[in-house]
Amino acid sequence: MLHDTVRVNAPLRQVYDQWTRFEEFPRFMHGVVAVERTGVRHLHWRTNIAGIRREFDAEIVDQLPDERIAWRSVGGGVHQRGVVTFTPIDARHTRVRLAMEVEPEGVTERTAAALGIVSARVSGDLQRFKHFVEDRHAATGAERGRIRPSEATGPQSAGDGAPEAPGRGAPPA
Repeated sequence: MLHDTVRVNAPLRQVYDQWTRFEEFPRFMHGVVAVERTGVRHLHWRTNIAGIRREFDAEIVDQLPDERIAWRSVGGGVHQRGVVTFTPIDARHTRVRLAMEVEPEGVTERTAAALGIVSARVSGDLQRFKHFVEDRHAATGAERGRIRPSEATGPQSAGDGAPEAPGRGAPPA
């Protein structure tokens, strides 16, 4: 399980709105080539990390505006799930917490995970997100709709879509 937290010097709504602009992820997440929204709760990812190219789909299993977004991969040989939570510190500062499970494939990925490279990449991505938001005075857009776990599709049952966020209860079932 990977965990990291970052304090962003921007209001909660701006931080949350920017995170929901998934197509902007390549601007601050190393190795992410493109993210396309393919439906209300579905995203298609293309990555190139250490020369390993992958494409996979992800499903948003829980999205509560200004509070959390939980997801899980579906297909494409990538196995991950996670939740990102947003907590106001005060009117101008927001805490972003990320909890994520990634199942590495192959010797290279298992070695990178064991050496802490994956954890360092996640931490770096959060820091780049922080700077991306702080360098702007407004989000580049927003997806503010509510997505409930009970509406999730796929082989996992509702409530199994993401790990529990640190410091919070599990998303409601």
